[in-house]
Amino acid sequence: MTVGPLGEPDRSESFGEAILGTILDRAHELPPHRVGLVVAETVGRLSGRNPQILLQDYQQQRLVPLLSEGLTGGEPLSIDGSDAGRCFLTSLPVELAMTDGVRVHAPLLDGGDQTGVLAVTLDTVDDDVRRILRRIAGLVGELLQTKNGYTDLFFRTRRSEPMNVAAEIQWSLLPPLTMTMPRVAVAGVLEPAYDVAGDSFDYALNGGTLHLAMIDAMGHGLDAATMATVAIGAYRHARRISVELSEIYLFMDRAVAEQFAPDHFVTAQMLRLDTTTGRLQWVNAGHPAPVLIRKHRVMGRLDSPTTLPVGFGGAQPQVSEVTLAPGDRILCFTDGLVEEHESGQEQFGEDQLIDWVNQLEKTDRGVRAVARDLSHTLRRARGEATSDDATLVLVEWRG
Repeated sequence: MTVGPLGEPDRSESFGEAILGTILDRAHELPPHRVGLVVAETVGRLSGRNPQILLQDYQQQRLVPLLSEGLTGGEPLSIDGSDAGRCFLTSLPVELAMTDGVRVHAPLLDGGDQTGVLAVTLDTVDDDVRRILRRIAGLVGELLQTKNGYTDLFFRTRRSEPMNVAAEIQWSLLPPLTMTMPRVAVAGVLEPAYDVAGDSFDYALNGGTLHLAMIDAMGHGLDAATMATVAIGAYRHARRISVELSEIYLFMDRAVAEQFAPDHFVTAQMLRLDTTTGRLQWVNAGHPAPVLIRKHRVMGRLDSPTTLPVGFGGAQPQVSEVTLAPGDRILCFTDGLVEEHESGQEQFGEDQLIDWVNQLEKTDRGVRAVARDLSHTLRRARGEATSDDATLVLVEWRG
């Protein structure tokens, strides 16, 4: 601690504090469209130039420059094969030597999720600059998340084509696609990004317990999206009033049955993970069984007794349980991931899904990268098309 001339602690503003204050002092009243100006001013105090905020698109294929005053534009970058994409996939800074300096890419992290990448060019880079840039990127990530609820600017940046109304509803319903915490990590992918209707998932980390639900509402279009909204709403209500896992089904079943015709239903899977002990409990309502991955190989399905799909008035489901080992992963998915309903096409099949999981797991990467690559690999194997939503969620108990 620095001491002043009268023996008092020195509370004068340091260089690093002044830089971070450029963002913090304005953040609460900053209009979303002026975020770029504040970012440019902040990195400018480090003699940084040509700043870019690159946001992940909805298909998780490209990083798209945010068009905002103060920021540099440019063409979208492929996540695969670019320096910015490497930063995004690893959540680690990436530096590129250039003729006029060093181009630094820093991950924009928010609560374990990653919205994109901050890129800036500097004359030279040392450890002090790296530390300050990392903290700037952290603040910018939080700022984007905070301002996201007040504007359509970031939504529009991330889109490469118009969404249908059903997809608008589903994306507004989702939690962040990724959460990385010391004991648990979650990553989800929703496909097809611009036409999804009945698939959805939700999670919450309450103390030491991770709650997770995956659903698949029958049909397509607005009817399926509306059913999914009711089912997720009922799940959240039951979870927040702390009912037992098996009773959550009853809340969801009643809500769907009261709002839709008797032949309408939602398959569902609800899980709870004790992040301290690795104790996993789940109930199943007509949904495909999750898959257990251990030491980078699929160990098998987590088969369990199942009740009728939500909306059909089934019996209260039986709770199944398993104790995970540190590093175990659970893959939950909807049937669209393994089934193909286009005329003349065969089902993709669970065996092929397991083969691809085993291949991708060998790379020993985080759940976000594996979930993304698995979804993209399966989509390519289907010829870039599917007749049904294909959603997956990958959970890792880190121990």
